[in-house]
Amino acid sequence: MSNSLNDRLKAYADIAAELSVDAVALVPGPNFTRAVDHAFMSHERPFVLVIPARGPAAALVPNLELGSWELVGFDSAVFDWRDQTGYDDAFAALTQHLNITSLAVEGQVMRVFVHHALKKAQPNLEIIDAEREISAPRMIKTDSEIAALQEAIDISERALRATLDSVKLGQTEKEIEQKLVQMLFAEGADDLSFSPIVAAGDGSARPHAKARSDYRVKAGDALLFDFGARKHGFAADITRTVFLGHVSDEGRDVYDTVLRANLAGLDATCAGVTAHEIDDVVTGVLEASPYADRIRTKTGHGLGRDVHEAPYIMRGNHMSLPAGTVYTNEPGLYEIGNFGVRIEDDVLITEDGYKSLTNFPKELMVLPC
Repeated sequence: MSNSLNDRLKAYADIAAELSVDAVALVPGPNFTRAVDHAFMSHERPFVLVIPARGPAAALVPNLELGSWELVGFDSAVFDWRDQTGYDDAFAALTQHLNITSLAVEGQVMRVFVHHALKKAQPNLEIIDAEREISAPRMIKTDSEIAALQEAIDISERALRATLDSVKLGQTEKEIEQKLVQMLFAEGADDLSFSPIVAAGDGSARPHAKARSDYRVKAGDALLFDFGARKHGFAADITRTVFLGHVSDEGRDVYDTVLRANLAGLDATCAGVTAHEIDDVVTGVLEASPYADRIRTKTGHGLGRDVHEAPYIMRGNHMSLPAGTVYTNEPGLYEIGNFGVRIEDDVLITEDGYKSLTNFPKELMVLPC
């Protein structure tokens, strides 16, 4: 990605031209951050950057953010507004200045009230959802972005190792989660990628479980960690499942099945493979096992500034994945009321195959606690 603001904005102007619309609009989120190289909050105050296919960009900026916006180095028109007077006049001035009739927006990011404000300012403005096209440039990671992801992953793995070394029978899931969070920041995280999942016993069978303060881990439990550090704006996303004290034959067999699916996905990974093909291989291993009825999720998703971004690794998605794509390979098997196992790696697609950015061991681990 270019270090020049004008070059970064031109990439979105080119997208507008390719879509045959007058302009692209970005709001605070991963694409906005990528474009201006600064992060801004998404809150009740509308904040919009509009990049026309031809001509200079323009921005609608909350007045209280003007000081921070100056750091971007944006030298085109800015329409600011204050809480006391509202934003209607600023939207009217923005649309009048731009003189456009069609606008491509991020359908998964732009909130309804911002859409309505644009339409109120210019009722004849045609607004189309171009989430896929606008987000596409983020899919291929630069060397600096890969380095940021690797640092986030390394921090996460050190934190997991320290947390596992401290696990004791009788601790609550919430106590283990608190230790994990402490270690993530102690190891250098700027932030959490998301609220961690720390789930034991029957909780591990819920793919997006919340840590419980009233469940104390016991011998024989599966203990699942799904978490990540955020560093330099990029998010790690790792899952490991361990067993406490001992593991049943069923637990061992389920774990082996999930691991084989994970490894099969890696073997299928190379530049040009489709998301469908990876998921088909991974899910095929799970479907061929005695535990096919425990499949609840697709194989994975893209990873970068967002924890979940394109490409989505699922059957039916025939998108070809180029070198530079980073995705999560996270097969799992879950039996509600019993236990679940998930193994998740963050994987970089290369010209000659793949590189696993995740290096934490995947062999079955039974903690001697």
